[in-house]
Order: sequence, then structure tokens, then C-alpha cells
Amino acid sequence: MDDISPLVKIRLFHTVVWFFLASCILALPIAGVLRRFRLAAALTVLVLVECAILAVNHFHCPLTNLAARYTADRAPNFDIYLPVWLARNNQSIFGTLFVAGGLFVLWKWMSSR
Repeated sequence: MDDISPLVKIRLFHTVVWFFLASCILALPIAGVLRRFRLAAALTVLVLVECAILAVNHFHCPLTNLAARYTADRAPNFDIYLPVWLARNNQSIFGTLFVAGGLFVLWKWMSSR
């Protein structure tokens, strides 16, 4: 792994973190359907921690800032292994899915009481 450039390492790590958080968001409504409300709460907390990190960093991932040290490229996906369209629209797509999933879980929780 010593032969891999720092930018490639950052992009790989960023992609793994993104995949984990995207999976948390996609798992949220599944947890609601299964009435696993503690799991849904844990997934929500994980995503909200990421939201707080992004908010503190002016809605940019700190890994983006780190990757910028190693390249002049500023394409939407210069710091992560995602298609350009997804990297460009990532926050809107997954923000919407997170809010919708959270509302769905809340509805399932309220209707189970």
C-alpha cells in the first residue's frame, strides 16, 4: 500500500465512508418497516453526526479539503470514486432520502404505539 499515492488513499477512504453513510440512510426505512426503532435511532445518530461535521466545515467533507492538497483537479468527484452526477448531487439526493426515511420511521413508530 506504500506505492499508492495519498490522493488514491484519500479517495478510497472517502468512498468507503460515503458507502457506509449512504447505507445507513438507505437502511433507515427498512428498519422502520421491521419496527427496529432503536436501530433506526442509531442510524439517524450516525448520519446526524456526519451532518454536524459537514455543517461545521461549510457543507464540505473534510476529506475533500485533504484531497485538494494533492491535486489541482476540482471536478465534483476528484476526491471520491463516484460518478460525476452523483458526486455533484450527493447531498441533495441523500439529504432528501434521509429526511423521507426519517419521516417514514417516525410514522411507523407513531402508528405502532
